[in-house]
Amino acid sequence: MNMKKYILFILVSFSVLSLMAQDTETPKKENKNKSLLGYFILNDSKPLTTYEGGMVIDNQTSYIPSAKTLELLMQHRFGSMNNGLSDFLGIYGAANARMALNYSVTDWLQLGLGTTKNYKLQDLILKVNLLRQSRDKKSPVDVTFYGNYSVDARDESFFGEDYQFSDRMAFFNELLVSRQVTKWFTVSAGGSFTHFNQVDSLFEHDKIALHFLGRFKFSSQSAIIVNCDLPLKIDGIKEWLEFTDPPKYNLGIGYEVVTATHVFQIFAGSATSLVPQYNVMLNQNDFFKGTDNIFIGFNISRVWNF
Repeated sequence: MNMKKYILFILVSFSVLSLMAQDTETPKKENKNKSLLGYFILNDSKPLTTYEGGMVIDNQTSYIPSAKTLELLMQHRFGSMNNGLSDFLGIYGAANARMALNYSVTDWLQLGLGTTKNYKLQDLILKVNLLRQSRDKKSPVDVTFYGNYSVDARDESFFGEDYQFSDRMAFFNELLVSRQVTKWFTVSAGGSFTHFNQVDSLFEHDKIALHFLGRFKFSSQSAIIVNCDLPLKIDGIKEWLEFTDPPKYNLGIGYEVVTATHVFQIFAGSATSLVPQYNVMLNQNDFFKGTDNIFIGFNISRVWNF
């Protein structure tokens, strides 16, 4: 067999084998549930849209934009409403702000980073949809994990003697369960664990909290939103049983407008830290104790699909 025939024989054989491989290849299952567990169960169970934005006031939802989506998130809290119209219900007062960029690596995994004015916080986020509520009712709920790791970037002098970089770190981990009860009402409940590597004297390092949020949709674009954080008093993990001033609950209520690429929320709430571990550990505002404990705020998110 001369060289040309030999090369031709190899090419033809390779082509035949490739065609046979394509015919016998097992088709991959599509993860229609758009969740981590969708690879193993509920492959054909398409999810419901429980939320249309990644946050409800101060709390995360189960919403993750589709894969290869970049989200710009802006959070803002004005000053206390205590001075009434003299500072326009706190709008002229001292404010806190956070800006974040979040990217959907897959339909069920989101990574992000943010920066916050107060404490000069730099934070990293991880959000995973473990399971999605399905249209065929095989899965009755969304199950979502959310983690936040923050670094206090203020000067070393704020951390006292024997400073170590780890003194700047704080952590928040939450497991959230959400359910679309009806087409107009979605509710969520979650539990979280917060840890600070360093705290001021008589503050706790660890805190367990419960989180509740709801969305009451009354038109195709508009909804009433509520959220509540409840830090728990658990003696088993407390370091100071008598002297600690425990953190207060955080309550917020507001209005949400959704478009194809934007989510806008305006609300009144009692927490101003913007990063969840700081809201859970440090909030001392009691929503029902007066207007000095209530702050107007807004969230704006914008997404781009790539």
